[in-house]
Amino acid sequence: MTATVGRAGPPAGSPSAAHRAATPAPSFAHLARLSDDTGLFEHARHAIVRRRHGYCTDDVARGLVVTSREPEPTGAVLRLAECYLAFLTHAQNSRGAFHNRLGLDRHWADQPGLGDWWGRALWGLGTAVARSPAPWIREEALVAFSTGAVRRSPAPHAMAFAALGAVEVLRRHPSHAVAAALLSDAATSIGAPPADPGWSWPQPRLSYASAALAEVVIAASQLRHDGPLLDNGLRMLAWLRDVQLRDGRLSVVPAGGWERGAVRLRHDQQPLEVAAFADACATAATVTGDAGWETGVRQAVGWFLGDNDVGTPMWDPATGGGYDGLTRHGPNLNQGAESTLALISTLQHARRWS
Repeated sequence: MTATVGRAGPPAGSPSAAHRAATPAPSFAHLARLSDDTGLFEHARHAIVRRRHGYCTDDVARGLVVTSREPEPTGAVLRLAECYLAFLTHAQNSRGAFHNRLGLDRHWADQPGLGDWWGRALWGLGTAVARSPAPWIREEALVAFSTGAVRRSPAPHAMAFAALGAVEVLRRHPSHAVAAALLSDAATSIGAPPADPGWSWPQPRLSYASAALAEVVIAASQLRHDGPLLDNGLRMLAWLRDVQLRDGRLSVVPAGGWERGAVRLRHDQQPLEVAAFADACATAATVTGDAGWETGVRQAVGWFLGDNDVGTPMWDPATGGGYDGLTRHGPNLNQGAESTLALISTLQHARRWS
């Protein structure tokens, strides 16, 4: 899809006063605009949904995460959560795997699998189990989570996303053996960071949603008696934070990733990366009681509000949608599901730390 790029704002390092204004409350208006009675459409051009691209489990699962996180959801938000849960249960087969792509014709374009979408589906289901105020949602989500959580993916990222769901389930159901086993196996899959302070990361490459891996290690250290060392997860997150700060503002690893020893590029930065960082910092702050991690949440919020490398807001206040990426020339003005969900997720944390 062709990116629609806006003009750059103020020079980097000099965000306007508007960027530092009071943090807005998360809006579900654009998420509703992208949704119908089946699920959540993946793409938009500007703020208008592009239906021909259909739906994907990845985004619907993240939709269930943010709608379940609302402590007092409106009727409209609760209906979105019900819709997303129904989509995920439809996507799941009897062995716990999930389809990912559903066409506008309501036919699946793939076979059930255990990729990132499996992990994110379990993350969404686990969040619904733990946080939804609706008992009928919690009950159905627990059945679907328990079915999927017995499976294992060979991909560390997929395991990390699934483990985030297991963390949620264990906080409500501490004796849930399937969730505990999944969390333990995910932490093992991620591994421990090397002692080298120049690259304190278990893999030789940073790719996407990197902070989610550190978050799982941090959470597993608290929820599993035989889990990894808390210091491992905190060291991973602290290193990731340090390499993603530029003049005190967040400058996340771009979509192309960053390999050890290679030159690191600055663009195109993705909202997904910022939201994952906010999630991990919020978890670190909760686990350790260290208020220093709250700064990471504020930096993530600031990135969306304009405290970024280009000095421009990464959302549209008129629609409530998040822009799809930060290029060297300004934002990609398309407001797809992934970027909007990342915006909502980050602003949800800001209600606690603003």
